[in-house]
Amino acid sequence: MEWIRLIGIAIIVIGFVLKLDTIAVVLIAAVITGLVSGISFVEILEILGSAFVNNRLVTLFFLTLPMIGLSERFGLKVQATNLIQKLKGLTSGRMLTLYQFIREIAAFFSIRVQGQTQFVRPIVDPMVQAAAKLKYDEIDEDDVEMLKAKSAASENFGNFFAQNTFIAASGVLLISGTMESLGYEISPVAVASASIPVALIALALAAGSNILTDRKMDRKYGKKGGRK
Repeated sequence: MEWIRLIGIAIIVIGFVLKLDTIAVVLIAAVITGLVSGISFVEILEILGSAFVNNRLVTLFFLTLPMIGLSERFGLKVQATNLIQKLKGLTSGRMLTLYQFIREIAAFFSIRVQGQTQFVRPIVDPMVQAAAKLKYDEIDEDDVEMLKAKSAASENFGNFFAQNTFIAASGVLLISGTMESLGYEISPVAVASASIPVALIALALAAGSNILTDRKMDRKYGKKGGRK
């Protein structure tokens, strides 16, 4: 009967496969798992409520949504587009590489500028799209979506591969602490130093991919005024 307590995992898997509402699936899985484990419904609600209160800082994310909406309403995206139009020679691929470089430098100094909602959506993606439209006049919807995806990927790559280059990053401290508990003496400096080459390799690979993207769009659209 101990296996019945794993029913929550099955519920989550089935819910995700059927593409049901994620939050509803997780909550249902939690409630059912608690019930089959002998926990009363009231106790389950108390556990869920305590978890929400203890992690309430996570919900601060929602406070950024009105801010982003107001910023776009009053022309943040337009100003980002105008800035790109003044920078001749800056292609979409170069803009993507530049942002990932800035993102990795920010991670190295633990400067919090990242965020798909706070930064990529209202600033980076419009600048990448503006660079493409400036060079090719108009691009297909598929390429618009592709550039959106690459803008988001630049944030993810910069964050994931460079987050441990800061000596006091939580990941660095976790790694060094875990290794020391297992009997291996490793300092946070060593972890951060080993992470720097990884971040540089990620940047180089992304830059190569962005160059290929520029060349692909050059072949497809040609130069401004001479679309193929």
